[in-house]
Amino acid sequence: MRFGLFYEHQLPRPWAPGSEEDLLRDALEQVELADRVGFHSVWEVEHHSLEEYSHSSAPEVFLAAASQRTKDIRLGHGIVQLPPEVNHPARVAERIATLDLVSGGRVEFGTGEGSSQVELGGYGVPRDDKRAQWEEALDAITRMFVEEPFAGYDGRWVRMPPRNVIPKPKQKPHPPLWVACSRRETILTAAEKGLGALSFSFIEPEKAKEWADEYYRILASEACVPAGFAVNPNLAVVLPFMCHPDEETAIERGIDGAHFFGYSLAHYYVFGNHEPGRTNVWEQFERNRKDMGFAREIVRPDQAPLGVQLLQEGLGSLRGAIGTPGQIADLMARYEAAGVDQVIFVAQAGRNRHEHICESIELFAREVLPRFQEGLEAGDRAKEERLAGTAEEALARRALARTAPAGYVVTPTAEPNPAPGPSSLGPTVRPEATTWGSPSRWAAIAFEGLRSKVASKAQERGEAAFARYVRGRSDEQLDRTIGTQPGLRMIFKGMERNFQPSKTRGFTGVVQYHLRAGRRPRPWVVRIAGSAISTAPGRSARPTVTLRMSVPTFARIATGELSGPQAFLEGKIEVEGDLDAAARMGEWFGQASPF
Repeated sequence: MRFGLFYEHQLPRPWAPGSEEDLLRDALEQVELADRVGFHSVWEVEHHSLEEYSHSSAPEVFLAAASQRTKDIRLGHGIVQLPPEVNHPARVAERIATLDLVSGGRVEFGTGEGSSQVELGGYGVPRDDKRAQWEEALDAITRMFVEEPFAGYDGRWVRMPPRNVIPKPKQKPHPPLWVACSRRETILTAAEKGLGALSFSFIEPEKAKEWADEYYRILASEACVPAGFAVNPNLAVVLPFMCHPDEETAIERGIDGAHFFGYSLAHYYVFGNHEPGRTNVWEQFERNRKDMGFAREIVRPDQAPLGVQLLQEGLGSLRGAIGTPGQIADLMARYEAAGVDQVIFVAQAGRNRHEHICESIELFAREVLPRFQEGLEAGDRAKEERLAGTAEEALARRALARTAPAGYVVTPTAEPNPAPGPSSLGPTVRPEATTWGSPSRWAAIAFEGLRSKVASKAQERGEAAFARYVRGRSDEQLDRTIGTQPGLRMIFKGMERNFQPSKTRGFTGVVQYHLRAGRRPRPWVVRIAGSAISTAPGRSARPTVTLRMSVPTFARIATGELSGPQAFLEGKIEVEGDLDAAARMGEWFGQASPF
């Protein structure tokens, strides 16, 4: 198992002149030390306007500085927020490639979609669309790494004509890809896309084993269709960290920082009401920490095995890897046995002091790290043997890099299809064909009416456009277009809008769609509780109804071209679970036929 450091650049109030400069200088010294004593990686996040929690809005600058002060440590650019309104995909590709070159090929490329309203609202990223934006941007960026020239993109959020996006990264085909994960479902998404999973869930080793087993099972299955042009089989967990020979000293030095890390994260993502420039998160933390699950008094030195999450006397608390070298080594061994590949430590948190962080890094490297380095090569070989052929099989299911069309000429003042301005992006129907574009483009056009929030007539036009598109298309064509995540997301969002709760007779439960686009599984879940409905890609452990069918069958039923009963009698649909509910489902969405 390998070990790294994770940086948010936390800076609780009050701030003094020079506080941010000192923070960055201290962090660079810590990274330089970690490189010298044998840590594997350092990870730096990207956040915007999350005061006190993260003063890390330009990680590419910090990591570039770190690259020139280190020799071996991997540089985790994690995560880069990929919605195009935050970071244009071409700019991301250029920055990652440049960092990879100046570091001698040491970049780990972490990706994510963002979640806090402070960031999403500040950049105009709709919450309902952020996952689809991440998927589309990631597809475009990885193509920019390998296509020379980049053949262009005409998606819903990314529109760019052919360009040679330079420089190209040193690592081929591109640096290892990761995605930030806060829930089990996101870890499964990482496996389906062949991405490393960087988990922020603060889970115990025994729970991590369940996640690791499922992650690697999906990675080795036909469900894995890589988002990039290489597979990165890695599961990492993030933990608070402070190491000292005396347990009580370790707690005194590290527990408040660990708790502030958890509290301030939840402030922006779960429960906080934030007034920019005025809210004092540290004061609120000191006042409310006990009520929010960060009780200080139940974290005591007792020489017991470490627990990541503590529950005692009706109070909850976070601990993680805060203790003696022996306690931390025991916790790490449990994660290693669970199948976790990397543990990433958060030492720079809250008001943790620079000198204590450095002492902790040195002590861990001296007394714990060697225990795990001894078997590293053997572990790598065993992992390679276990996954032999997995990456090749997965990549065979991924769409190939494209060749840009010949004859696309740019003059000093004009070109055939320049990128549209910001006002042209978004839910605009563009029915004209182009010679460059993403496979999901026509699916996006077909469903624009369903996505539109304006008049019902516009929705009717969109449904009619989709019906015209489906009619006469082959199964292969529908698999390539509607069988994408963006295409299916648009259908299920349309189902949400057409939902008629009065027709469900009080149904509460989960409908699991097991769809197939060619050989690729496309699982989707519909959750209904009274008048509420939600849809999302993924699998449910206990569905009420399970429907199995191909994407073309699903699309033809959605447009009325094929009836549900007919498809069932022809063996095109398999139904499990509550058959009575399955027979009435069409009524729930304003259709005469079920399913």
